[in-house]
Amino acid sequence: MSMSLNRAQIIGNLTRDPELRNTSNGQSVTNFSVATSSQWTDVNGQKQERTEYHSIVAWGKLAEICNQYLGKGRKVFVEGRLQTRDWETPDGQKRQRTEIIAENMIMLDKAPAGGNAPFTPSTPQSPTVVPEGGAVDQGVGDQEIRVEDIPF
Repeated sequence: MSMSLNRAQIIGNLTRDPELRNTSNGQSVTNFSVATSSQWTDVNGQKQERTEYHSIVAWGKLAEICNQYLGKGRKVFVEGRLQTRDWETPDGQKRQRTEIIAENMIMLDKAPAGGNAPFTPSTPQSPTVVPEGGAVDQGVGDQEIRVEDIPF
């Protein structure tokens, strides 16, 4: 029996506002980017810093929540799985991008003044988000995401 695990967890800040789109079959999808930084001291005693930029894709209800509550600069925890997709540009260039398919998102800062109102679910069983550190878990399960369904 072989075992495998595909899990990604990051805490960082959004580098841009989320973009919400719909696939041809009407499913909501949001993409955004999160920056994470690591710091260390090199052999010469100099402080160094490296920033990584992570592409995040959220589907369904989680996509709508991310689009409604997140914005550039907001600090978030994102958990999901890594997925790489390939495509070809109109001029024939092959491209590849590894993304985190979000399954859980927690906002780690307060909404800016005059920002978004708290999310109120329509039914008690709905996923719920509290902007001051709440969480939403919206797994996409083993659902296959086809490249042609991604509108960006």
